[in-house]
Amino acid sequence: MHPDCKEILLTEQQIRERVTEVAKQVDADLAGKFPVAVGILKGSIIFYADFIRCLTVPLELDFMAVSSYGSGTTSSGNLKIRKDLDGDVKGRDVIVIEDIIDSGFTLACLKKLLLERGAASVTIVTLLDKHERRTEDIAPDYNCFEIPDAFVVGYGLDYNERYRSLPYIGILKPSVYEK
Repeated sequence: MHPDCKEILLTEQQIRERVTEVAKQVDADLAGKFPVAVGILKGSIIFYADFIRCLTVPLELDFMAVSSYGSGTTSSGNLKIRKDLDGDVKGRDVIVIEDIIDSGFTLACLKKLLLERGAASVTIVTLLDKHERRTEDIAPDYNCFEIPDAFVVGYGLDYNERYRSLPYIGILKPSVYEK
């Protein structure tokens, strides 16, 4: 375990098994469609790659970089689009693949935006759900794990661009981000 983590919340094996299980559900539900899988950079990249490899439905891949956090640990309440989609989603089924849903602000704004752009449907798949912190009326369509209100890192999630490459989800020691 990394010395900046106080505990491992989800092991590499737990993550792998659950990602495979959720991908099979999504695969069955989207059978016969050609969705656009939109990965939300940077945090979802590892989850995105593992998740789409478990799907058999044909996909178009795209990415967005959006944030409401900056370098803090709580949402700023302002959505910033740093990288927009390369393709048009008009008339398309969109799968938004996100690392974590916390307040729900980012995903609520993103879903609204994609529907305004004419997406036929928007399906939200998240690795982690901190339901107790939700301030927006939004829920993922598919979620791998519900987690407690703790600052987590690893498997793509970061604090100030660190810890993304950890193969597990760990709870970061408060002393690291309260400096």
